[in-house]
Amino acid sequence: MKDLGYQKSLIQDWDTLNSLKESIMVYLEFIEMGEPVEQELSIETEKFLSQLDSLELKNMLKEEDDHRDAVVQFSPGAGGTESLDWAEMLYRMYTRWADQNGYKVSVMDYQDGEVAGLKSATIEVQGENAYGFLKAESGVHRLVRVSPFDSNARRHTSFCSVFISPLVDDTIELDINEKDIELQRFHSSGAGGQNVNKVETGVRLIWTGKLSDGRDEKVVAECQQERSQLQNREKALVLLKSRIYELEKEIREAEKARLEGTKGKNEWGSQIRSYVFDDQRVKDHRTGHETFNVSGVMDGDLNDFIKAYLLLQAHA
Repeated sequence: MKDLGYQKSLIQDWDTLNSLKESIMVYLEFIEMGEPVEQELSIETEKFLSQLDSLELKNMLKEEDDHRDAVVQFSPGAGGTESLDWAEMLYRMYTRWADQNGYKVSVMDYQDGEVAGLKSATIEVQGENAYGFLKAESGVHRLVRVSPFDSNARRHTSFCSVFISPLVDDTIELDINEKDIELQRFHSSGAGGQNVNKVETGVRLIWTGKLSDGRDEKVVAECQQERSQLQNREKALVLLKSRIYELEKEIREAEKARLEGTKGKNEWGSQIRSYVFDDQRVKDHRTGHETFNVSGVMDGDLNDFIKAYLLLQAHA
């Protein structure tokens, strides 16, 4: 039913585009007849181009997991307070992007830094094609700026890893041995009513096992969103499976690229984008796309970067 709804939305988008095209043709006929409708034509043309751009993006999302909700994990790199602050800035950037594009955000885990920023955070982004778009953002993000935490006003470079995985559901079969999962309980630090800091409602699940390529892996998932430990455990298990599923997906994609003889490499975990505040420049190292509107990007204006990545993948 979800897939059917998505197909219907594509048809509705196409019908809207076609309707706008016909409207533009009518305005052009009016102009030939000497009617002063240039402003109306301009407005209708802008609507048409915006709708065309949206439909083009949707048409690029053809992988099996693109329609799923997304899990976004933020992990600051080395660099102390500066990196923790950078992680919080990215957290704000993606939550703003989600809000601007009609997605719902649920905070699964959020741990504050000691001075500023965040130590780690995990959010769930819910809505049509959330993973399809956000998969373009998975990797290491690099910040270069004069640190507000440095009394000597020196330039600092900070890193934060953003890991995106599709949220698993009942249609995905993932065989995990329960014996490989360690359960840890802790006091929740976020919103959660009277039980916060009194009852150990927060849950941390640690899976240690082998992936399909024989590699040993350790995956950690935490949840402190709900008021009961049972609910947090269920949510954490979903997050854990989502991350393991994404790791297995990377293995399949790397093998496919090898068999096809492509030169493409796995970009996960590598530096994908630099944000240079001094130069007011943001550049994606995979696509070459850049902008000098740093404030716009940090306020969630990411669609041009996402589109450039999807275009690159479509022509790979």
